[in-house]
Amino acid sequence: MPFLLRVELPDVPGSLGRVATAIGMAGGDIDAIEIVEKRDGVALDDVLLETAEGTMPDSIVSACNGIDGVNVVWVSRYPAGGNLVLDLEAVEELTVAPADALHKLVDLLPRTFRSDWAARVHRAKGVVHGTSAAPDEFDFVDLEGPRRLEAETDDDVTLYAAARLDGNEIVVIGRRGGPEFVDSEIARLGHLTGLAVTIAGT
Repeated sequence: MPFLLRVELPDVPGSLGRVATAIGMAGGDIDAIEIVEKRDGVALDDVLLETAEGTMPDSIVSACNGIDGVNVVWVSRYPAGGNLVLDLEAVEELTVAPADALHKLVDLLPRTFRSDWAARVHRAKGVVHGTSAAPDEFDFVDLEGPRRLEAETDDDVTLYAAARLDGNEIVVIGRRGGPEFVDSEIARLGHLTGLAVTIAGT
């Protein structure tokens, strides 16, 4: 069964190797690793892995957390056949049909940012395009730049990030239960959205 781990580790040679060894010893097989962010001597990595039959993710989390300076921030099941899509690969897909780039952007965002859904929200029309798990309604928010959005209710477990397409449209991505959108992801969302707007020629 595939799982996605977000792991915080010291940004020094050998750290990732120790984490990979611990995952392997606990019954996990790494399929892909993506660096999410580096700051103040700490790296934040997303690790996509398959587990051996009968292996519980808790044992992998414990093995990783047992390494000095390593902390598993978040773990979740990942869709079977899921793939970590790099931003450049997303841009490549956007250029295939420039006229559909903004809709295609919405379709690609959940895979690119490991979020549960994405939606394109118009100031007057509301949600004009969304992935299958996106809400039918979402309030438009005026944005100058990409940023995290506050949850709509205190008990809402979904985290939001959004970026501006133009004065009347934004894109929103949502994650249920975490992890938090870090600064580098917010910057990437803004950059990728800007490229999509350029490609679409709007």
